[in-house]
Amino acid sequence: MPHPGKQWAERGGKHKDPDREPRRRRRATYNRYGGVRHLFAAYDLARDKLYGHIKPIKRRTQFLEFCRYLRTLYSTHVRIAIVCDNFSPHLTTKKCRRVGDREAANNVEIACTPTNSSWLNRIETQFTALRYFTLDGTDHATHKEQGSMIRRYIIRRNRHADDRRLRAVVDRANVA
Repeated sequence: MPHPGKQWAERGGKHKDPDREPRRRRRATYNRYGGVRHLFAAYDLARDKLYGHIKPIKRRTQFLEFCRYLRTLYSTHVRIAIVCDNFSPHLTTKKCRRVGDREAANNVEIACTPTNSSWLNRIETQFTALRYFTLDGTDHATHKEQGSMIRRYIIRRNRHADDRRLRAVVDRANVA
């Protein structure tokens, strides 16, 4: 789906470079062949690292797979607190005793933010930066192309977490 915003490609017109092609025109958004993709992401406050997996569906099974992945990043004696929004796959962990028992056995605590208060979750500012640097002003032809760009952004963001431009976008979005 095309995203509005600044495009990093050069514009056509009077002062354009003659050796460079004009940027592609954005496609219309009424046909979405192949559905949408979902980003499962986690933000480690202590290490200032962002982790993410892109999946074609977002259900409890995929959420628990991502939780298992997060558990492998730390030793088992370290307690992990996962803050989630009120999306239904996250809320099923409250209702399903099996999930709660499994998380307690693995030294994991899942906490949900109150309704309409996603600004309390620190990862939301990281999503603002991801949209700004990766998606604004783009028109990816395939999910693979868009997923590749998101993965490349996460790798670069983790290597250059102290980047001045990244910090400016995150600070502007940070309200809590």
